[in-house]
Amino acid sequence: MLQSRVMETWVGVFVALGLLGLFFLAMQVSNLGALKFEDNSYTVTARFSNVGSLKVRAPVSMSGVRVGRVSAIRFDKKSFEAVVEMKIDPYFNTIPSDTSASILTQGLLGEQYIGLTPGALDEPLTDGDKIEMTQSAMILEQLISRFLFSKAEEGSNKQQAEPAPAAHSAEKPRPPAMAKKIAATPVKAGVVSAAPRETRKNGQH
Repeated sequence: MLQSRVMETWVGVFVALGLLGLFFLAMQVSNLGALKFEDNSYTVTARFSNVGSLKVRAPVSMSGVRVGRVSAIRFDKKSFEAVVEMKIDPYFNTIPSDTSASILTQGLLGEQYIGLTPGALDEPLTDGDKIEMTQSAMILEQLISRFLFSKAEEGSNKQQAEPAPAAHSAEKPRPPAMAKKIAATPVKAGVVSAAPRETRKNGQH
């Protein structure tokens, strides 16, 4: 009985540790583990026609390195665009002012984040600047519908380009070549074509 209780206690401990590990993993995946931004970080904004499933606290990365996080997402009622605010870590204070921003996806169905592509100007981004060159999120449903539409259009164009089947000839089938030759051979008057004589029987001449 005592051994059974000890076994049940250890099983309960392992289950509790497993649930705790899943909780921390969920916090890391959903970016809930980093709710605070540094006090001396600077804010930049960017406008997108479609942000997809981008969420607040989504990472902002450049060359695969996280340089900040999304701090706010709001809707502009005048331009009908999504305005995304990003908090950039103060360490990355040399990002060119002509940098472009794109909404990307980690993997095929992963979470979305903002990827920055550096420009060529020497003037860096500062607090309150706007990123002018942006690329909105790619929606999977839209990509599938465009692919299906293009395939259907190609099929219709191919069908229109195919020539019409040739009409069947109404003429009667012609006689064989040998029959043509025999029919065209003239027959001379007084000449009877006879079959070769049969050889006399019993060797008679």
